[in-house]
This record gives sequence, C-alpha cells and structure tokens, in this order.
Amino acid sequence: MQFETQPNPSSTPSPVTATTNPARLALRQVLIDTYHENVAYINRDCEVYRAEGFKALSKVEVRTNGHSILATLNVVDDSTIVSCGELGLSRAAFAQMGVEDGNLVKVSQAEPPESIGSLHRKLAGERLDANDFRSIIRDIADHRYSKIELTAFVVACNRDELDREEVYFLTQAMVAAGHRLEWPESHIVDKHCIGGIPGNRTSMLLVPIIAAHGMLCPKTSSRAITSPAGTADTMEVLANVELPLEQLENIVRKHRGCLAWGGTANLSPADDVLISVERPLSLDSPGQMVASILSKKISAGSSHLVLDIPIGPTAKVRSMPEAQRLRRLFEYVARRMNLSIDVVITDGRQPIGNGIGPALEARDVMRVLENDPRAPLDLRQKSLRLAGRLIESDPDVRGGDGYAIARDILDSGRALAKMQDIIQAQGSKNFDHNKPGLGALTFEMHAPTSGVVTRIDNLQLARIAGLAGAPKVNNAGVDLMFKLGDTVTGGDVLYRVHANFPVDLEFARQACLRSSGYSIGSASEVPHVFVEF
Repeated sequence: MQFETQPNPSSTPSPVTATTNPARLALRQVLIDTYHENVAYINRDCEVYRAEGFKALSKVEVRTNGHSILATLNVVDDSTIVSCGELGLSRAAFAQMGVEDGNLVKVSQAEPPESIGSLHRKLAGERLDANDFRSIIRDIADHRYSKIELTAFVVACNRDELDREEVYFLTQAMVAAGHRLEWPESHIVDKHCIGGIPGNRTSMLLVPIIAAHGMLCPKTSSRAITSPAGTADTMEVLANVELPLEQLENIVRKHRGCLAWGGTANLSPADDVLISVERPLSLDSPGQMVASILSKKISAGSSHLVLDIPIGPTAKVRSMPEAQRLRRLFEYVARRMNLSIDVVITDGRQPIGNGIGPALEARDVMRVLENDPRAPLDLRQKSLRLAGRLIESDPDVRGGDGYAIARDILDSGRALAKMQDIIQAQGSKNFDHNKPGLGALTFEMHAPTSGVVTRIDNLQLARIAGLAGAPKVNNAGVDLMFKLGDTVTGGDVLYRVHANFPVDLEFARQACLRSSGYSIGSASEVPHVFVEF
C-alpha cells in the first residue's frame, strides 16, 4: 500500500481512514546531518505509520515527481520535529530528492536488498565472486542497506580477510557503482597517502608543482573523519572545495589541476557509505583500504598514481614486512585495473610539518610555496620527492631527473603562481598565512627535562588537536616547536595548542596532562626507520 502526501492546511489534522482517505503529509527538511545515511522521520501518531505497519529503522522508499530515494525510518514522538501531517527527511536525503518543502510524496516499504543472500554467505565465511560484490556494492550505493547490514559486511570482510582476488572484485564493483571522470588525454596523474600522519599535506604542494610541469592532476580529496584535518579541510581554508562537477572539470582543463572535495563528483559513492561505518569502529583492513583508495583514483580518471605508505611506531603501518605486504596488494589490484602505480615507503615516525589542524597546515603549505625561511623542511623535501616520482612518469623525462625538475619549479615561484591560479579559480577565501588568525585561546606544553626528542606520538597529537576543535574549528590545532632528534632544555615549549572555545581548550589540556605525546631521552634512543627516501 502507498500513500500520497500533500501539505496539511491545518495544524491539527482531523482523523482519516487509511483505506478511503489517505493521510496527507508534507515533505519537510529536517536539519540533521546524518553523514551519508538517508533518514526519514514520521510521527508515531500518523495514520501512514499505523496503516503501513512501519517499524523504526526499517527501510522505506520515498517518491515524488519522478524522484525516489531509499531511507532508514526513524519514528518520532515530538511534533516539533515532524507533525502528523509531515514526512521529514534528513539533509542528505532531502538534497537527493531535489524538491522543495511541501511537495507531495509517496512512501512505502522498501524491497529487501537483492544482495542479502551474498551478505549472509560472507558472514558465514565464504569467498565471494565478482557478481556477489557487484550486487552488494550496488545495493550499498543505492542506500538499500541499513547501518546494521553495513556493519555486518564491514566486520565480515575484516574478520575473514579478503583474498587478493576478492579485493580486485570489490574495487571493480566500487568503480562501477559511481561516476567516472573522462579527460581528453591519456596521461592523468595523482598521489595518495594511506593516512595516519598529522600535517602530511604533501598533496597541496605536489598538485601545483605537477600542474606547472604540464601534467594533468585532478586531485579530489576527502575530508577528515577522525583526524584533525584532511586535504579538503586544509584547502578549504584557502579556497572553495565543494565544486560542481562541470566547474571542477573546467578548472582542471584550464589550470591542469585542482584540489577539491571528492563528495560532489559521485566518485565511488559506496566508499563514502562504508567509511561512515568503518571509521567509528576503527576498522581499516588492508583489503578494504586498497579498494577504497584505488576505486576513487580510477573513478577520477587517473592513469598513474604515486602511493605513500608511511611506517613508524604510531603510524597505520608499523613495520617494513607489513608495508611490503600492503605494497604487493596495491600493485596486484592496480595492475588488474590497468592503473600504473609507484608505491613509496616513507618515514612515519612523527608528524610532517609544524602545524596540525587546517589553518596551521595551510600556513605551512604557503610558506613552502613562497620559499619562506620559516617553512618546514620535512614537508618541503617529502613533497619534492613525491612530485619527482610522478614527474618521472612523463615519457619525456629521464629517470632520476624528477626531483631536480620539481625543485626548480618550486624555487622559481612557478608552483606558487600555479597554486594562486587554482585558488582563484576555485574561489579564494583570502587567507593570509602571515596572519592566519589562529584560535586565540592557547596553552603551551613544556619539556619536563633536558635531552633529545626521542619519540613523538602521531595518534596522541592528532587526538589533542581534535579535542582543541580541529577540523570543525579550522583555526584550532597544535603548533609544533620541536621534532625528532632535536635537543631541548627543560622548560622549552614543545608545542602550543590553539582553540576558540574554553571547553575545547580544557579538553585538550587534560589530554596533554595525561600524555604529552613527546618523550625526552638520549640521542641513541631515537628510533631508526628504513624507508625509500
């Protein structure tokens, strides 16, 4: 049974008979951010709720004017959220409908996902084939899975690790479920890091260097979920990142690169849904990581990718054997997907750059581009080396010359000019990195004793920056004064925490008192790491 809805002219609707006079509901946007989950809201006293036999957390289909979405039903008892004459939709769901408040809608029970049998077989520990993954991912992208079913799929893939064929099938299915960008040339380059290292904003330096060299680099990046800043969050300090697809494509064609949020391009949409479950559970299995990263890059039209795998005691990957296993998996799937990949294992013992948080990281990036003497050397050097690896994918560049070419582009100011072009094209925010307007509330963490910095905990410093407000408060975060191997004197300021709100500052302060994230000792205690540069 379906019920057509329309605006209710009365604030206290009169009773209706479901079979002869369907309840009249008006579509209403409910301003709740449900993060990649379509949610519908219906009042418990509504005739539709009782007549259809809806249950909380069941899936419903909402249709109007040729548009339809699937949503998870929430039942409310507060008429200020939705009254008996209304059907509410969360922000994400309402945007997908593409209609205005008050539109007529039809709401009915949704059909169960066709792939539910494949999900049950995966839960039983069975190996799935290409058709199974294609069916599951299509249903996930169409929002046919509830959060419980999504969690079951993620946990099943994490518990019984996917073999490399399954990872390939999953990647293939995720690409097929979304939009794929097409470019007028065949050599399209990109760079990605598997994450876990605060301040690692090499992409924001690599893109203008690569674009100034003349290579096409459509960089679509993610926002932070549990980290204190993603590339999109940091770039948003400088320019707009939520670009319509047509504008994004025009910018890339004109300026040879962009730095945009990938959510508006509908690239591998199932990945965004899966991430909403994986991150709160702190699940990031190798197979799911590989499928997530490669599906986004292939969907963006990339033909050549440099992949950064940092290793260190508090990085995602903590040993060389683990890094090599992950490298081989990336290389296998990339080869099957006809993507040329160069996996680089890098130093992940500590944050890259001096700032942790969007405004602080944007400051570091602009200092490097301007060849400012205050620019963090580690961020500059890592960016140049990664850019050099990508430049060497150019058939006109001799092997070994990439680093020098990248350095010349940066030192000459061509990278800065290209970045300024991209910022203007995306919509400048007029950020002044010399006066970045950091959070006015601060406190400093001092060295308890003299010695050498022997350990910096990436996870703890990221947590402190997050408690201070980053990335939602873009001028909050942590400003580092010392790095591994530096000599300190007791009382020196190890780092300064910036916040906008007293409660955030206090949360961050308490976390620092429990663990500063720094260890002081002798030079012989500094951990060594064997990396490729």
